[in-house]
Amino acid sequence: MASVHSAIPTRSFLSPVSKSKSKSLAATKLQSFPASRFSGNPIFSGNERRILAAVNSSVEEVDVISVQSGDITDQQEGGAAAASRAEVEGGGSDGELATQVSGFGTGEGLLSLEGFSSASTSSSIGNETEESMEKLMDRTINATIVLAAGTFAITKLLTIDHDYWHGWTLFEILRYAPQHNWSAYEEVLKTNPVFAKMVISGVVYSIGDWIAQCFEGKPIFEFDRARMFRSGLVGFTLHGSLSHYYYQFCEELFPYKEWWVVPAKVAFDQTAWSAVWNSIYYTVVALLRLDSPISIFNELKATFFPMLTAGWKLWPFAHLITYGVIPVEQRLLWVDCVELIWVTILSTYSNEKSEARNSESEVPAEVKSIED
Repeated sequence: MASVHSAIPTRSFLSPVSKSKSKSLAATKLQSFPASRFSGNPIFSGNERRILAAVNSSVEEVDVISVQSGDITDQQEGGAAAASRAEVEGGGSDGELATQVSGFGTGEGLLSLEGFSSASTSSSIGNETEESMEKLMDRTINATIVLAAGTFAITKLLTIDHDYWHGWTLFEILRYAPQHNWSAYEEVLKTNPVFAKMVISGVVYSIGDWIAQCFEGKPIFEFDRARMFRSGLVGFTLHGSLSHYYYQFCEELFPYKEWWVVPAKVAFDQTAWSAVWNSIYYTVVALLRLDSPISIFNELKATFFPMLTAGWKLWPFAHLITYGVIPVEQRLLWVDCVELIWVTILSTYSNEKSEARNSESEVPAEVKSIED
């Protein structure tokens, strides 16, 4: 530790210091700083006498060597020692000044780092709060949509007989409601069959995409509303109307009543019609996502056969009932019930490719920014 009052003559820094010289230096230090004489002075208080005694004992125990070091630690220790001596020798005001000097670059640096850390923490907390608020808002909107749609549907189904159910019991309402709803559906099929099938397909394709999102791991009320709307729009505008005319065309194409007609219709459905409809669904959904035509074509080419073969695991068994049991006008309702499973597969295929493309486009941009 550096000393101000050291009386050692100038010599090489690396020369050894003997024990006798160290003792003589300690004696010289005691003479230059006679703390023992001041400790008994009644003018000094008890605390000041204890400080002087501590300084006296440290001088006796430590070998004092005058060293000029460029090390930062040594300089800080030397500054601390100088501040301690200045506080003892100069009194309160000078001591405070020395303490401030010795703390320069340490305490203030700590305060600045603490301020930076607290600012970063508060910024991250603010971002997390905003994200949680956005998730809560989306969850609330989605829950409102689901509850409103479900309430409307249940109310329409249960109030089918509201014009003349006065005096009915609750058991009678629940008993006749399914039968009368089916009768109302058949009546709509006779008056406006295309619109009725469009509504059914729009609802089924919306629910099917919602099931697909839940199957992908999203919470039940954190679904993507835009994605569900795109799928429902395609089902409403295209699937219901095209399916209505397709089943009529299929009956005209195979007007026979032999046993082989049902397998032939199933084979035609799962080759020609399935390929056409899968391509239409995938292309229109991609256009609604504002994808480029080149990316749509490349992804459709890559997913065409996987989607077609995936349908072969489900539809042949379902279409044995479709073409063998169900009447022509009722086929779309049965098909839409099975579509709840198939739309889940279609939506998963379509959106997996889109998300994979987006992630691949983001990674090179991040790598490029790191390289720059």
